[in-house]
Amino acid sequence: MSDDGNRKKPHGCRFGCLALALTVGGLLALVALAVAYGVSSAAGGCTAGGRGLHLAARGERGEDEVPLLREVWSSGTGVTKVVRVPLTGLIFLGGDDWLGDQGASAVTALRAIRRATHDPEVEGILLEVDSGGGGITASDEIYEALLAFKRARQGRAIVTLMGDVAASGAYYVALASDTIMAHPTTLTGSIGVILQSYNIQELAAKVGIKDVTIKSGANKDLLNPFRELSAEQQAMLQGVVDALHRRFVRLVAESRALPEEEVRRLADGRIFVADDALACKLIDEIGYGPDAEEALADLLDAPALRVVRYEEDLSLLDLFRFRRGFGASLSSLLAPRDARLMYRWGL
Repeated sequence: MSDDGNRKKPHGCRFGCLALALTVGGLLALVALAVAYGVSSAAGGCTAGGRGLHLAARGERGEDEVPLLREVWSSGTGVTKVVRVPLTGLIFLGGDDWLGDQGASAVTALRAIRRATHDPEVEGILLEVDSGGGGITASDEIYEALLAFKRARQGRAIVTLMGDVAASGAYYVALASDTIMAHPTTLTGSIGVILQSYNIQELAAKVGIKDVTIKSGANKDLLNPFRELSAEQQAMLQGVVDALHRRFVRLVAESRALPEEEVRRLADGRIFVADDALACKLIDEIGYGPDAEEALADLLDAPALRVVRYEEDLSLLDLFRFRRGFGASLSSLLAPRDARLMYRWGL
């Protein structure tokens, strides 16, 4: 029995080493194939369905103007073409890397809107929002992109359908719509601006940490967590927040045809259930997906819609590079928490 066991061990080792070698070799071959495919794609490959054909159809416009997206039939059999654009999670327009998925939906939504803007066949956008807000500038960029979509061709329309939450920056984005519809259980509103930081001066003193800051002016280190704000600095920052808040209030008043004084009364950061939002005229209707499509069809005077959505046309190399591919499985381990100071529309 002992001899048999000794004879079997070398075989097991050889098979194990062979399996490991095959696995490593396969991975290396896949990476090499991905690199080769990525280089070919970057060169504008001319195979059928390749990016070269997309580039030719796009004319003189660059990829950031008319993104390379694949069109997928989503629903409906009508002749009037509209695009379904989801916007979920925090609204940030960060870099497209694989160190986290924060802002991934906002980036994708902005690309889809730009793609739809330059498609002469697209008559409308169904914007499906489920977000508690995000960055001020990111929200404003998406809002402006939606307005640009409508300006690019007369008669276009946008309907926003709110999900669980469509608050703060997400509500800001929805203001570009012709009709805003909420689910019966939607929370919306939170019209306001917030600027946050931490003060750890006392904690730092207890553990023996001292702040050393070399600055060019008295206000260069505003919101330094190691010191208190002066009254003048607090007033300065409050003025910035108030100015941004006034812009938000003005856009709500213009979009919803409400007096600014009435909007200002509602714009203290409170959230609304759908029924209250409807009563305050912050939304137009309460309904579900089919109701939103019907509302968009009515705006376009179309008997039926053909709804499409866009997907990224990724290469094998992209699967390794971007969070939407294999990198997504590592993002939760590699992504640092965002500790940047920022203004944001937020709950």
